[in-house]
Amino acid sequence: MRKFEIGKEYSMRSACDHECVWTYTVIDRTEKTITLKDDSGKIIKRGISKQTSEYLKAEAVRPLGSYSMAPILVA
Repeated sequence: MRKFEIGKEYSMRSACDHECVWTYTVIDRTEKTITLKDDSGKIIKRGISKQTSEYLKAEAVRPLGSYSMAPILVA
């Protein structure tokens, strides 16, 4: 399984607008959580989605929250 690495940048796209891209840098991690910093400098902490990670064979988080069309950040 691929895992998030501290210091690396990861990006995700909007399901509705392919031109809309969010980029996050991993600044800290534990076995169950990831701390991210976005382009504006805002820091957020999110739990790793176990079910999504098992399906994708890579760690995954939802930085913008969990809703029907929420983008997923994948390692």
